[in-house]
Amino acid sequence: MASDGARRQFWKRSTSKVPGSIQHVYGAQHPPFDPLLHGTLFKATPKAPTTPVKAKRVSTFQEFESNTSDAWDAGEDDDELLAMAAENLNSSVVMETAHRVLRNHSQRQERHQRREQPSAEPPPVPSGDLRLVKSVSESHTACPADSASNTAPLQRSQSLPHSATAALGGASDPSTLSSSAPSEREGSRLGKFKQLLAGPNTDLEELRKLSWSGIPKPVRPITWKLLSGYLPANVDRRPATLQRKQKEYFAFIEHYYDSRNDEVHQDTYRQIHIDIPRMTPEALILQPKVTEIFERILFIWAIRHPASGYVQGINDLVTPFFVVFICEHIEDDGVDTADVSRVPEEVLRNVEADTYWCMSRLLDGIQDNYTFAQPGIQMKVKMLEELVSRIDEQVHRHLDQHEVRYLQFAFRWMNNLLMREVPLRCTIRLWDTYQSEPEGFSHFHLYVCAAFLVRWRKEILEERDFQELLLFLQNLPTAHWGDGDVSLLLAEAYRLKFAFADAPNHYKK
Repeated sequence: MASDGARRQFWKRSTSKVPGSIQHVYGAQHPPFDPLLHGTLFKATPKAPTTPVKAKRVSTFQEFESNTSDAWDAGEDDDELLAMAAENLNSSVVMETAHRVLRNHSQRQERHQRREQPSAEPPPVPSGDLRLVKSVSESHTACPADSASNTAPLQRSQSLPHSATAALGGASDPSTLSSSAPSEREGSRLGKFKQLLAGPNTDLEELRKLSWSGIPKPVRPITWKLLSGYLPANVDRRPATLQRKQKEYFAFIEHYYDSRNDEVHQDTYRQIHIDIPRMTPEALILQPKVTEIFERILFIWAIRHPASGYVQGINDLVTPFFVVFICEHIEDDGVDTADVSRVPEEVLRNVEADTYWCMSRLLDGIQDNYTFAQPGIQMKVKMLEELVSRIDEQVHRHLDQHEVRYLQFAFRWMNNLLMREVPLRCTIRLWDTYQSEPEGFSHFHLYVCAAFLVRWRKEILEERDFQELLLFLQNLPTAHWGDGDVSLLLAEAYRLKFAFADAPNHYKK
């Protein structure tokens, strides 16, 4: 019994040293108690214990902290030293010194960049890489970096290197940005595409994954032909397939095109002839050779697809394919103003045939958009209305209160696949992803339209008139858009698809 009592007393005395005993866990939410900082808490709210309690020893961590002299310890002595230093220093001297350090740092960094790239000017960073963080930091970079020496308060963002500050703010000034990171990234992506395309059998699934976030311009023509199903994955079969399909297309022209003036087909041809000059870009489309190519493509497709025939809107779908394929043979970056007459006739014939077959592949998946009464578009506009009512009820209710019907603005979005709403360069980037998505033109486009509408919620809610609302929705300010804006739109569309595509009941309230 004595030994049992001694054992109980031993455990009673040594509770803080028993292995496995419960100890307090300190973290960011519950930091260690510091008597220097929190001593006033007990003075302000004294509370007498109801029962006598023995004073507990300080925990091991607190004992170690109080008995250790650390150079980084921020105690009362350090606070006093900092206060004395602040009193003795002139604030203007401190600010001038800080600005001088920032200027010297910027100058050294610019010299370092010039040494790395002595002959080439760094191009501006694409907006797609900067837009994601612009909203977070635009308030910190409202003033130019050069005016930092004239600003009295020293902002935290000014302590960043100029390249980082510019990246956060979304600036594209070549003198303050380093092009090494974007060029390396673009070069790496292009290398991956070339490696994938160089194999004897292209992995189309891997090509779709790689193409979702955009296709580099040098490999876009061959990638589009593969993703649309026009070319086979096997490299050895491609030349024979191209030759056979091009020959087949020009056989159609010989057989059908002379009938364009017949009474049966003259209405179709006249409508095509009227619609082509309305297309964009005008500088390209209005060139006589291009106009003839578009007339042949559209007329042959209409004759060979009598279920729908030619419908206004189909003409716009020819442009992206033609522009992408002709860019392979034009050195000018501005294809909108390129002179097609300088392209060899044989090359133009091949581009025309390739454009026809790729457009046909696209229309095969959305042909119900263009049959009688256009049921595909009617259904998609209704689905868009239900989807927007779920994801942003305020916008949906605002449109309904002002009697704006979705058909009045979204019909064109479905009929032309947003080609009349965004610049051609954005359409091409959009189609990179559409061809990477399963049923991209028929299914994923719905979520892109929903994200596109909600993108303008602030401007929509500010309009209080039916006419103003409709004019805004039919003339959205996207002329300045680039790849970055399209990438954000696609990311939001993918999020909506992930939430709603496999849960159709989410459409309904």
